[in-house]
Amino acid sequence: MHSTPMADRHDRLRDVQGFSLVELLVVVAIIASLLALLLPAVQGAREAARRTQCAVNARQLVLAVNAYEAWKRHFPPSMIHTPGTTFVSNNGSWSVHGRILPYIEEGGAAARVNLERAWDDGFSTGTPDPTRNWAAVRDLRISAFGCPSDPDAPTARTKSGVTYVYPHTYGFNSGTWFVYDPASGGGGDGVFIPNGRLEPGRISDGLTKTLCIAEVKAFTPYVRNTGDPGATYPPGSPPTDPAAISGLVGGGDAKLGAGTNDCTGHTEWPDGRVHHNGFTTVFTPNTRVPHTADGVDHDIDYNSRQEGHSATARTFAAITSRSHHRGVVTIAMLDGSTRMLEDAVDLRIWRAMGSRCGNESVAP
Repeated sequence: MHSTPMADRHDRLRDVQGFSLVELLVVVAIIASLLALLLPAVQGAREAARRTQCAVNARQLVLAVNAYEAWKRHFPPSMIHTPGTTFVSNNGSWSVHGRILPYIEEGGAAARVNLERAWDDGFSTGTPDPTRNWAAVRDLRISAFGCPSDPDAPTARTKSGVTYVYPHTYGFNSGTWFVYDPASGGGGDGVFIPNGRLEPGRISDGLTKTLCIAEVKAFTPYVRNTGDPGATYPPGSPPTDPAAISGLVGGGDAKLGAGTNDCTGHTEWPDGRVHHNGFTTVFTPNTRVPHTADGVDHDIDYNSRQEGHSATARTFAAITSRSHHRGVVTIAMLDGSTRMLEDAVDLRIWRAMGSRCGNESVAP
């Protein structure tokens, strides 16, 4: 029996009838739930990729350090300073980062700078002079110097309203606590020390057990140029309480504030001083070192006296390894091995890893 045209029309309308509001809401809720489940997985995958790239960067830098050693027959110094003098220029000596440029495929940049002159030579002119260092440095952003998880790594440091220099996120091992005595020229127990010309044979703990690199955060708040803390915390006896650092900073030069560009630690990759170039093992990775200034709470670094700033005042430093990776930092040992190290590492082990000559047994 054939249907009537009216019946056919009714059947077609019934076939194309849409979802009800309740059904639509159920579908939306299911999609939202699936997205909520998927998003952490996507974020986790991205962070895993960033961790891998961070480790690649650290390995590239430690291999460059070893290439430098193979050519020069010693590891690079953190900076060069003539004992008993002060720098004529504030930024008077280049960092390890600057000295290894030829070994990280930055030979062009290395050829444009003069390591015998301050890295910001020419800045005071206001206009970059192509024959002077600052012209080569100001716009030089080197990808291997920045962890992809650090949101501030791509941000240029500004000064007097212009781009000044880019930050970095990989510090070189400056030892435990004591860094430098400018009167005698004596350095601390790290690998990268002022005027250092350490050969591998002088790393008595062994290259596999001694830190080369650890992550640091770009634009770290810090205080410098305070009184000498050595009477309370002499070499070999660093503070154990992070809160003690805040008590040492009175009268110092505070590089901190509410804005990112107010906090300038680890913002000058060419600068050889420890608050820019290095880290120390006073505290384990990602330890919060609290200090409040003008109502703002900060997690600070501390340099008792900028190397080269005084002819007599010693440098002690609490420059903490920090990272934007949750619960870990990327480290590289002198033998070229890299890994993620948990924040919960025992302090004794961490300090042993930073010392080049303590004859400690360090857990793998």
